[in-house]
Order: sequence, then C-alpha cells, then structure tokens
Amino acid sequence: MEILARVHSGVTAQRLLAHPRLALVAAWDADRPAIRIWEYGDGHLRERGTLGVGSAGYAQDTDDERTPSAAWHPDDPLLAVADAESVVAWTPSGTSPVDGVTRTEYQREVAFSPDGRTLWLSPAEGPDGWEHSVALDLASGTTVRGPRWDTGVVAHPAGGLVCTLESDQGATLVLFAVDTGPVLRPLRRALVLDCDGYEAPIFSADGRHFAVRGNAYDNSLEVFEFPSLRRVLGMTLGEPSPGYPYPQEWLDEMNVWSRHNVAFGSSPQVLWIGTPDGVVVELDIDEGRMVEHEVLPEVAVTALAATATGELVVAGADGTLLLLSVGTADPGEAAGAPVTAFLASTTEASVVDMDHLDLTDGTRVWQSGDLAAVTDTSAADPSWLRIRAAMNRRG
Repeated sequence: MEILARVHSGVTAQRLLAHPRLALVAAWDADRPAIRIWEYGDGHLRERGTLGVGSAGYAQDTDDERTPSAAWHPDDPLLAVADAESVVAWTPSGTSPVDGVTRTEYQREVAFSPDGRTLWLSPAEGPDGWEHSVALDLASGTTVRGPRWDTGVVAHPAGGLVCTLESDQGATLVLFAVDTGPVLRPLRRALVLDCDGYEAPIFSADGRHFAVRGNAYDNSLEVFEFPSLRRVLGMTLGEPSPGYPYPQEWLDEMNVWSRHNVAFGSSPQVLWIGTPDGVVVELDIDEGRMVEHEVLPEVAVTALAATATGELVVAGADGTLLLLSVGTADPGEAAGAPVTAFLASTTEASVVDMDHLDLTDGTRVWQSGDLAAVTDTSAADPSWLRIRAAMNRRG
C-alpha cells in the first residue's frame, strides 16, 4: 500500500462518494450540511467545489436530520444534492437548481437512473409520500410517482439491474429491479435483513458480491453472493449489542465506528474496512484472510471509498484525506451473466411486501406466502422472524 497524495483539509469528512468513472470524490462535512468535491490524480488531491459550507452547524445534543443526500451522474461531472427544500446540481462550472422538484416535509434521498436521464427522489411529496418515490425526467422536468424506496439506488457493474432498500424498524428489504423505464420496477426475489438503519449496498467490481453495512443496533457487516444471494460473510465491527438498555460505554464504542467505512477495491474479492484506530483492513473474502495497514496512526478513519481507477480515498478524524494505491489488479469488465441469471430466476413483483415476495436472509428461503405459516422459532432466529411467528400464533 502506497500513499499517493495527502492533504489536511481542516474539515472532517463523514462520508466519501467517488464518481463511477471520473476522478472526482464528494466528501460530506461531519460538522454541517455541506459537501466538498475533490479531484484526484497525478499525486494530488485538489478541492474543486463546495456546497453549503456557510450553513449552520449540526446540533450537538439532538439527532440533526439536515444531512443532504447526493448522487453522481453515471457519466458526467455532475453531482445532484438533495434535501427537504430543493435539489441542486454541481458541475465544475458552478451550482444550479434542478427544475421540477417540489418541497417535502422530510429529507430526501436522491439517485440517478443508470442512463442518467432520470433523477429518482424519495420520499414523494404529500401525506402519503413515504409510500412513494418520484421519477424526474431531467430533459422535460416532468415527474411520475414510483414505488417506495428509502436508501440509495445502486447499479450492478454490468448493467441491467439496480438494488435499493425498503427499510422498516422490524426488517429491511434489499429490493432488486430492472434498470429500464422511468421508475423502478421491483422484482419478486429479495433479500431480508433484520432491523433497519443500513447503508446502501455496494457491489464488487465484478458484480459477484455485494456488501451491506448497518444496522441501527449493531455495527454489522454482511457480504452476499450474486446472483445466489447466499451470505458468505457476517461480522460485527467492535463489540456486539448487549441488548436494551444499552450501557453508555457500549454506545460510545459503537459510535466511534464510521457508518461509511467499507469499499470493494480493484481486486473483486478484497473488501477494505476502515477502523477507529487508523487502520485499514484488507479482507480477502475468498480466503478469509485479513491484513492490517496502519495509514492514519492513532487517528480514526471516518470514511473510505474506492475510486473509479482502483485507488482508495481515506478520510481521518483530524481532517486528513489520503489517496492510496492498493495494487494494480484489473477486474476487467463486469460479466453480465449473473444479471441474466438473476432476471431469469424471477419476475416483476405485483405487490412489494414480505407476504408476496420470494425472500431469503442469505441462508434460508421463503417463497411467496410461506411466512403466513411460520409459528415456531428459536432465540437464534432474527427478531423479524420471531415477531412474525408471534403474530401468526395470535391469529
């Protein structure tokens, strides 16, 4: 591992999002609803633009919900940034509003369609907005309502498929959808995760694995095969949850872990994990081997992202940004065969809920309607399944 560039920005980044093709990275300010755009390459990291740097700082003693959502255009140097008030577009020439977006009571998630023509926003406006999303045609400014989603829309590297989350306090669905058309069209096969509070999934470069970081009650990290959806890795970063009521010592330890600290690198089987100790862990999923790299001695890693060219950008709690070379492996073009196989194994969902989907938790499978017959569970089962069984027993 080699440090290609280092800058001390003076601002702690709580999240990093690299452009899928260009040498650009968006960095969320940990102290206020602001985003800084960095350009990398040729041994440098250079700030190219900012949004919201003059905004008021986050409240220290409450859950401040002003953190903006942002998404890169799949091809162009364009970052869409959304909050409850509006959506703006940053380009190297400046910032401008996106027409056709109405205000909503809640913070919005934003994503581009894989062809870049449509901006997806969630929730929709109105009293039933949480049950719907919005698809905005960027050329005409017209909108149509789409199905519910709430955490990112992530494209498979080979194209043809996207995935997103539909979260609930009891259980979260990882939904898959074809990537054509103005709105998402969820498919019947879905993954179910316990509880809520997960980050958007990330795919490996070859599209044969995806990782999910979460949840609200644990620093969990799970990796699944694609297209099988079989879980190949499940771990807790730090100490596992001791259960409610949570000791303050455990809460403090849980909160030192970044929620945006994992990324797949150019070697498809390698997952990179940033730690509160300034170490970046190189985890080989196939071999189960871990190698530790101390890149920020005694400084917590607050965010980590893989670039379009295979490097890592790492943010530290002291405002440091690093560009790291982590090898020269070239995964080549992601194969479309896994997407083809997945699409052949399922159909479009007529109803998106747990009783009408074909579900897996990465180990077991429930076909549509199976959950209605579940009455017996054990303490080893996830809480969502135990709750469902208890409801079934009550009739």
